[in-house]
Amino acid sequence: MENLPFYVPAMFISTTFLTVGIFLYAIKRHAFSSPTTKFLSFFIPFWLLFQAVLAISGFYEKTDSIPPRLFLFAVLPFLLTIILLFIFSRKDFIETLSLKTLTLLHIIRLPVELVLLWLYQHNLVPQLMTFEDRNLDILAGLTAPLIAWLAFRANKPNRPLLIGWNILGLLLLLNIIVHSILAFPSPLQQLAFDQPNRAVIYFPFIWLPSIVVPIVLFSHLASLWQLIKGTPKP
Repeated sequence: MENLPFYVPAMFISTTFLTVGIFLYAIKRHAFSSPTTKFLSFFIPFWLLFQAVLAISGFYEKTDSIPPRLFLFAVLPFLLTIILLFIFSRKDFIETLSLKTLTLLHIIRLPVELVLLWLYQHNLVPQLMTFEDRNLDILAGLTAPLIAWLAFRANKPNRPLLIGWNILGLLLLLNIIVHSILAFPSPLQQLAFDQPNRAVIYFPFIWLPSIVVPIVLFSHLASLWQLIKGTPKP
C-alpha cells in the first residue's frame, strides 16, 4: 500500500463521499422528517469512521477466520440494515425516495471501476475484478445519465425502461460481488490465488464493501420496489 500513488486513494475517498452525499440528499429531500432518515443520517457517518478505524488498526488483515472478519464486521451489519428498512420502513421511507436521484447515484460506478483498474495495476486486486476482464459494472455507470434522461422526460417515469435497467444493473453488481468474494484471501477463496482481492482490507478501500456497494445495492432494490409496486416517486 505504501507504493500506491496518492491519486488512487484520493479518488476513492472522493467517490465514497460523493456516494454518501447523493444518498443523504435523496433521503433528506423526500423523507426529511422520517425516523429512518434521522437514523441513517447518524449511522452512515458513524459507519464510515468506524470502518476506517478498524481498517487502519489492521483488524481486517487477519483473513483466515470463517466467516471472514470482513463479512462479519463490515458487510453483514449494513446488509441487515437494508433488510430491516424493507421490513419496517417501506411506506414512510423507501416509497418516498426520488427515483431519479436513485438512478443518477449509479454514476459513481464509473470512478469505482477506474480505481479497481488502478488497484489491479498495483497488484491489490485481480484482473477479473476490472472491466478488462469479467467486471462489466462500468456499463451501469456509463448508462445511468442516459437512462435518467430518457426515463424522466415525460410526466411520469418510464417504468419498463427503468425496471429493465435496474435488473441489469443489479445483475452486473451481483457478478462483481461474487467474483470479489471468491477472490478474497480467505479459506473460502476459489479464484485469483496469484493476485487476490487484498485492497478491501485496507483503508480507504474498506469503504467499498462496507459503504459504497451496500448503498448501490439498496438504490437498485428501492427503485425496483417502487417500480414493481407501482408507486414510483420521480
